[in-house]
Amino acid sequence: GNYVKISALGNEKLEIRNNATIGSFSQIITSTSFNNIGRYIIIGENVGMGEFCYIGGGGGTEIGANTIIGQYFSTHPENHNFSDSSKLIREQGVTRSGIKVGENCWIGSKVAILDGVIVGDNSVIAAGAVVTKSFPSNSLIGGVPAKLLKEI
Repeated sequence: GNYVKISALGNEKLEIRNNATIGSFSQIITSTSFNNIGRYIIIGENVGMGEFCYIGGGGGTEIGANTIIGQYFSTHPENHNFSDSSKLIREQGVTRSGIKVGENCWIGSKVAILDGVIVGDNSVIAAGAVVTKSFPSNSLIGGVPAKLLKEI
């Protein structure tokens, strides 16, 4: 799409496989800081992303083949530490587990997926969901925080 920003600075790789499309105004950002370089981003074959998506790669993000994604989707594969009240949050570092979305998924508009989440193949995530935990294949997922609505 038009005005897509891609930043590939990472410890591993940025890979956008065949026939993937990235909607206008989206950002694919492997690292957000020179002080703590991100890991990787892999976007599978035939993935279609809507406009204004943000794919972060700090802890690694993989989106499986044939997945379709609505507008304003975001992945956040790191989390800020905040347990030491004597320090500024921004000085406490981050944890990074990564995110993996399986193959043949349908992700609605304005979905956010947070660090450590694995979404199994053939799953559907309802628009507006905030996914904070992992789900098996063939799941219908929705809500804030997201929960299993139905096995499909």
